[in-house]
Amino acid sequence: MKKLALHWQILIGMLVGVLFGVLMGQFEWGAEFVKNWIKPFGTIFIKLLKLIAVPLIVASLIKGISDLKDISKFRNIGFRTISIYILTTVVAISIGLLVVNVFKPGEGISEQTIAKLTETYAGNASINTKVQTAAQQQAAGPLDFIVNMVPDNALSAMTQNGRMLEVIVFTIFFGICMLLVKPSQAKPLKDFFDSLNEVILKMVDIIMLASPVAVFALLANVVVTAGDPEILQKLLIYGGVVVLGLFTMIIFYCILIAVVAKKSPFWFLKQISPAQLLAFSTSSSAATLPVTMERVEEHVGVDKEVSSFVLPVGATVNMDGTSLYQAVAAVFIAQALSFPLEFGDQLTIVLTALLASIGSAAVPGAGMVMLVIVLESIGFPSDKLAVGLALIFAVDRPLDMLRTTVNVTGDATVSVLVAKSVGKLHKNPQEKKWDENLEENDLVDKL
Repeated sequence: MKKLALHWQILIGMLVGVLFGVLMGQFEWGAEFVKNWIKPFGTIFIKLLKLIAVPLIVASLIKGISDLKDISKFRNIGFRTISIYILTTVVAISIGLLVVNVFKPGEGISEQTIAKLTETYAGNASINTKVQTAAQQQAAGPLDFIVNMVPDNALSAMTQNGRMLEVIVFTIFFGICMLLVKPSQAKPLKDFFDSLNEVILKMVDIIMLASPVAVFALLANVVVTAGDPEILQKLLIYGGVVVLGLFTMIIFYCILIAVVAKKSPFWFLKQISPAQLLAFSTSSSAATLPVTMERVEEHVGVDKEVSSFVLPVGATVNMDGTSLYQAVAAVFIAQALSFPLEFGDQLTIVLTALLASIGSAAVPGAGMVMLVIVLESIGFPSDKLAVGLALIFAVDRPLDMLRTTVNVTGDATVSVLVAKSVGKLHKNPQEKKWDENLEENDLVDKL
């Protein structure tokens, strides 16, 4: 019997998880049961992916840079990567502003709904924390985000996934210096990181065997912890506008893949679908990074020289889905609370959301933090920030899952575009199986 493809296994796991969550939600003890006995399996899976994220970035990025042999090639890849990321982010924000101004979801929110949402969420500890974090971000100097990219202790940065950008900066510096020493002196290090990279990729393959069970656990927990159905229903139009914008962004990526990379968009989406599904389930680009790299390299054909730089950078600074969401959410809140927005304010949203997507990259819960920064940039009253966030807090979790999916899709798309532009997009990528070396290593008999 032929084994189901990975994306079908994950889809089945997600579907069963949703149905199981709905079933458990019918019982008073259901949510507690899922939290105590089901959710831990999903949590372990996410922790395993985060566990290998930093080693994978270090090993693959050093391998990619050392394989270049020429620093000028790295400069070309870096310039194209940053340029395309900025372009796609501006497009995402513009799409968000377009759909929210056309459908005006905020004008359909009644005062009773606003009052109920404010009463339910305005005092939420998570919301207050996001407001405080945003205030700290704004109090920083204009170049502080660049200062924060440079670690003062590389080992300390590698122990915290939230400092991924610092790890990337150190690793790039390390890799470039390997190119500047004698090849004979760099070879032992290169061999070490080449070997480490292969071992980490094998760990990704093994961890992915548990992905269907993990997404079942994660989705079941999301369903049983969902908010008040009545509130969710009243925010349905707002959520629908966000989804429409995110779907439009996916179409934009498909157009780029078809026109620039000369690849079938449907083929591309199929190859990266396991990464998309995991991004949806985990709501974390960083946790999904190992899987995104594996799918892009072994299934799409992007050379490691490109993927090892483009994808880690994208996971930390490229937030197309989140930036689009900021635009829709900011205008929605302004509409609901009767705060007038001029054309200049909308341009300010574009610029601020673009800068915030980079400056807030390493901040936990970056989406909400970015939104506070965007709202304050257009003069939104500080005393109403908590009320504004309360309006969208109930549906933030499911929309976070969707925008993370778009973030990961954007990272994969840019990696393909950059690879195509530098001649590093292979026609026949080689997929590696988790058990392909068992017989060679005599592990079959030992196991």
